[in-house]
Amino acid sequence: MLSDRNVYMEIKGDFMKRNLHKQGIYEKYIKRYLDVWISLTFIFMFFWLYIGIAILVKIKLGGSVLFKQKRPGLNGKIFDMVKFRTMTDERDEKGNLLPDEERLTKFGKWLRATSLDELPEMFLVLKGDMSLIGPRPLLVSYLPLYNKHQQRRHEVKPGLTGLAQIKGRNAISWNKKFDYDVYYVEHISFFMDIFILIQTIHVVLKREGISSDTSVTMEAFTGND
Repeated sequence: MLSDRNVYMEIKGDFMKRNLHKQGIYEKYIKRYLDVWISLTFIFMFFWLYIGIAILVKIKLGGSVLFKQKRPGLNGKIFDMVKFRTMTDERDEKGNLLPDEERLTKFGKWLRATSLDELPEMFLVLKGDMSLIGPRPLLVSYLPLYNKHQQRRHEVKPGLTGLAQIKGRNAISWNKKFDYDVYYVEHISFFMDIFILIQTIHVVLKREGISSDTSVTMEAFTGND
């Protein structure tokens, strides 16, 4: 089995050779500044919320407060994505984790519906692994499954929210998600980011697109036909 690093090194060359993305003035000089300023301000203003949710997760789910997982970022580089945990660690008699729908509690569903489980990612925005706006970071195992068009989603930093999230979140197909991601890559602008940010607030408040038709989150991406 390939390690996360091997997957990254195998695919990095292709990303670098094919990188069609040319940064404009906004992306090159302003976007990172806004990421730092907004994430730092948010963390400072809502530090009490982080503490409150952490306490609730510990009480209601036990174990670790945070969920950590390797995800690919800019040019497929692997980083540690962190969220508040929304599932229990319940296992069957053989020691295997139970299906997601059985481990996802009512409290966990509420965290996901309100997107409060995503709050720790603000620290990743501050660090520079993520941006406020961009394609959502997916699983490392998906990297070899993308076609050339879909790989372009990694030409920019992954985001807390993105165009695919305001256009349907988990209720739309993988192909549609990837098309929205690549459209964003090709049309990044200050006004696009502001539009996505405002629409994200609307989607979160209405709790739209949290689940697909057949899963409590989203079915695994298995590649293209």
